[in-house]
Amino acid sequence: MAKILCVLYPDPVDGYPPRYARDEIPTITTYANGQTAPTPMGALGFKPGELVGCVSGALGLRNYLERGGHELIVISDKDGPNSEFERLLPDAEVVISQPFWPAYLTADRITKAKNLKVALTAGIGSDHVDLAAAARANITVAEVTGSNSISVAEHVVMMALSLVRNYLPAHQTAIDGGWNIADCVSRSYDIEGLHFGTIGAGRIGLAVLRRLKPFGLHLHYTQRHRLDSTIENELNLTFHSDVQSLIKTVDIINLQIPLYPSTENLLDEAVLAQMKRGTYLINCARGKLVERDALVRALKSGHIAGYAGDVWFPQPASPEHPWRTMPFNGMTPHMSGTSLSAQARYAAGTLEILQSYFEGTRIREEYLIVDSGNLAGTGAHSYELG
Repeated sequence: MAKILCVLYPDPVDGYPPRYARDEIPTITTYANGQTAPTPMGALGFKPGELVGCVSGALGLRNYLERGGHELIVISDKDGPNSEFERLLPDAEVVISQPFWPAYLTADRITKAKNLKVALTAGIGSDHVDLAAAARANITVAEVTGSNSISVAEHVVMMALSLVRNYLPAHQTAIDGGWNIADCVSRSYDIEGLHFGTIGAGRIGLAVLRRLKPFGLHLHYTQRHRLDSTIENELNLTFHSDVQSLIKTVDIINLQIPLYPSTENLLDEAVLAQMKRGTYLINCARGKLVERDALVRALKSGHIAGYAGDVWFPQPASPEHPWRTMPFNGMTPHMSGTSLSAQARYAAGTLEILQSYFEGTRIREEYLIVDSGNLAGTGAHSYELG
């Protein structure tokens, strides 16, 4: 029987909530592109709306796996040569990790993982796996595509409004007992009429554009594959053939592309300098898309008006990471895609993928990133090897 090594973020510091804020969550069966939500067979092993993305929750997988005679080991200690992950990896047949708490499967670790057959992301984003090394080792890489796209898109919209309206400092004024309205509004603007551009208009980027259209912004995008003209007309989108054209035009920039070698530090010092003074940046994609220290300098100089990000590198970020204390930031620990609503879908999708693997049926094409030694499914459209 198989050994499954599952790496999840730690439990709540103060323990599980004795009672959840809500008694139920809506059931989502179909996504905007027509893809169906995860459809595992049998019981889920958890009630949708429960906290299952941390160690004790174990994604609700324990009953299913142990009934099948498999061994499930769930840990949070994932970094460094003396970590539990490093010690347990050589015997694992399946590794489950999260983009929010990534267990980095480097080429060196893959070499040590002689029994590894499947690297599964509970969520969206497999850049913590060396895809080229996984392909060479004939490891299947899969993720629960679509499961938390809307969760992230909602977070982006929230961040855009928070930055432009200066919400976070104004909220802090209220907490501190203050009432100086002039201070609160000295950096507060309407979002209506601004130009918003997304670098990447896939599932998440397009969902962001759809949600912002009613706000009366001018909407722009750039990506390798141009959207269908019917979508461009519906949303009144302006297409830019390259990043440089978009960043010189818009007031708010949203990063929504995968991380691979050619996009690392995409927004470096030179690119940041080309943006209009007063541009806002939002990044719920990957931290390494932005040059860390160049961003800090751009914010301190006032060239960039604000940065809201949900992603860091490495993760978890150290307490000394400069993005925690840089001016005009709206940072969150990587939580946009792991709301309790999203957890219900990515946990169910993880179960569906495991059922396919153990029962010898084909994993959904939408979920595949690497298969049979090459990019496959969603991976063939969204990732690069190397």
